[in-house]
Amino acid sequence: QVQLVESGGGLVQPGGSLRLSCVASGGTFSISAMAWYRQAPGKAREFVARFTGSLRTDYADFAKGRFTISRDNAKNTMYLQMNSLKPGDTAVYYCNSGFTWGQGTLVTVSS
Repeated sequence: QVQLVESGGGLVQPGGSLRLSCVASGGTFSISAMAWYRQAPGKAREFVARFTGSLRTDYADFAKGRFTISRDNAKNTMYLQMNSLKPGDTAVYYCNSGFTWGQGTLVTVSS
């Protein structure tokens, strides 16, 4: 069974950067089908970024130009580099692979 573990969240000031990591283990998975989602307090979970079947990337409009998804296949790890963070980016960020979700990592953007 696939397990996903996120890390890298924390408190950052507006305009700052964070890099999230998601390590996948167990079962059978394709890192090319993995994605990042987020859920802000009181809001529904929303798509952030993903790899597509062609190994290209796809981003939500709010993430374009600020967030970058990447991977290290040898480490079974997916990353989300987040720059120019805004208070509106405050959320729990989740790693997803098919029906499997990680436990999430909290990102708080505040001065």
